[in-house]
Amino acid sequence: MAKCGRRPDEPERFRRQGIVSSKQDLIQWENASVETCTILSWLGYGQEIIQARRDAYRESGKLLTAKIRGRSTVIITGSKGEGLSNRYESDLDVLIIHNRVICLEDDVNSSAFPGEITVLRSLSRMSYHGHCGLLLERRGTTILNQVNDAFCDDGYGRERLSSDLFVNNWSNEDLVEGEVRHERAGPSIPNTMDGYLHSDEVHALPYYCPSILSKWASRPRHWPPPEAVQRVVSLGAVLTPVGFKGSEHQHVEWRVCFNAGEMELISNLNATQTKLYVLLKMIKNDVLHPRKKEVSSYTLKNIVLWMAENNPQASFHTKSILQWLHEALDVLRGALITLELPYYMIPERNLIATSGLDEEQQRTWISTITDMLNEGPKMILRLPKIRKALIAHPEPLRWYSGRRIELELLLLMRMNRRVICRDENRKIDFTDAILQALKRRINEVITDVCVRMIMEGSRVINAQAIFHRILM
Repeated sequence: MAKCGRRPDEPERFRRQGIVSSKQDLIQWENASVETCTILSWLGYGQEIIQARRDAYRESGKLLTAKIRGRSTVIITGSKGEGLSNRYESDLDVLIIHNRVICLEDDVNSSAFPGEITVLRSLSRMSYHGHCGLLLERRGTTILNQVNDAFCDDGYGRERLSSDLFVNNWSNEDLVEGEVRHERAGPSIPNTMDGYLHSDEVHALPYYCPSILSKWASRPRHWPPPEAVQRVVSLGAVLTPVGFKGSEHQHVEWRVCFNAGEMELISNLNATQTKLYVLLKMIKNDVLHPRKKEVSSYTLKNIVLWMAENNPQASFHTKSILQWLHEALDVLRGALITLELPYYMIPERNLIATSGLDEEQQRTWISTITDMLNEGPKMILRLPKIRKALIAHPEPLRWYSGRRIELELLLLMRMNRRVICRDENRKIDFTDAILQALKRRINEVITDVCVRMIMEGSRVINAQAIFHRILM
């Protein structure tokens, strides 16, 4: 399967690709690119707020891991962990890695692992690329009930761990106060806390797979730098409980994932590459409108990672973002035509193989993307957030952006402080001085916004409505 993204040579790459046709055309693209990057920063996608989100959610994972005394490792993944969405913009993706189990590749010796650890051996020969089965090699002296109760006979007298039973076992756990659990979605268990905080929990098992990671690390590349490659390798992999769609062994198959490594990769993208990813996500949500994740943010992330690997870093800069957006959309269109897009970590796995894309939707999306490519830099006007920001007066937009970013930072601090102030029964000590100070400042910021909106003639004067509107 071919790699995504071309390797254009400086400085005429976009002209040779037909993206720009003249010097005046190039200036138009560059001016629109600079303006788009500025607007994205005002909208909450500048490097400082992105890094603040990443730091806060990394700290949140550490605090939650400490609360359960290290029996499992909690990582906030997805757009929250990547720093690319604010508090209420998307669901919270929580990965819980259970450390009392280790899954091993074929040639890895299990004798080095202590006796309390349950050892499972991966069986990948009969599974699609990036998936495997798990056979019990050694039952640990302490084993989770959710794991122990998920074994089934493989037909040859061996115990095989069922991904389906594993998810169901976790779905049947007792609810905490204020929690509502929803119907499982693949490997994830969606739930809502207090009526408005939505999260998707995925329970996973650590997977030691040096051969897969060394194959990825040895690829020739422009990016990421060698030290980042080594960090990705050191972060390892996990197995999530979901099989290859349509496989006869789907209920007992597991998918190889590199959540922590991929977050490290995203953090190594430069500002332009990060904003390119944000623009692609906006196009997915506001232009393509997938019904069942036929094209997901994960699909788009892989396109950006391939483009970063295959092209010099210096070619991704503020003046070139819309040209790269044009190229990324061209890659996406090609993937929709061929129904092939290689997974960045394991290229043999086709991310669109089980997308469920029907012919009518395929034709519509190909046509829509083709129209966007023909529109040149004006394609950015299809995105409501960008379009509204372009017609807004810069001063109010900057003022509003500053208040929104401050409010989000306060909420991130409050989020982690609440974990610190929570006892073993999940009761929060709201008398804590820091929580009280954060609450006062949050109310002050919302009041400032309310007053300004009233002065400008807005009808929206409900503080709670403004609070949620700011953070959407």
